[in-house]
Amino acid sequence: MKVSKHSAEHYVWGDVCDGWHLVKDERLSIIHERMPAGTSEVRHYHEQSRQFFFVLTGSLAIELGGEVVELEPQEGVEVPPLTPHQVRNVSGEAAEFLVISSPTTRGDRHKA
Repeated sequence: MKVSKHSAEHYVWGDVCDGWHLVKDERLSIIHERMPAGTSEVRHYHEQSRQFFFVLTGSLAIELGGEVVELEPQEGVEVPPLTPHQVRNVSGEAAEFLVISSPTTRGDRHKA
């Protein structure tokens, strides 16, 4: 079945950030996210889930275990399980990106 962010289940996180569940399965999660300029998530890690962040528009700074990785459009980075990380949009424009997680992060998120 065809899916887009216009037809996918939508949710709001961090009061101003958006997420759309493109694939929502226990084994695989693919979320299209939008973070306005100047927003960030809480630093955390996952015990089981491996993630891949891929920027569609804008730019992101992702802190991975103490090092910052800057991502521009069409760039991505993998986050292995047990790796503390935090996604930040330090740019002056909104960023849109994909978050691919296997297995799902539901119940597997812990503050770092």
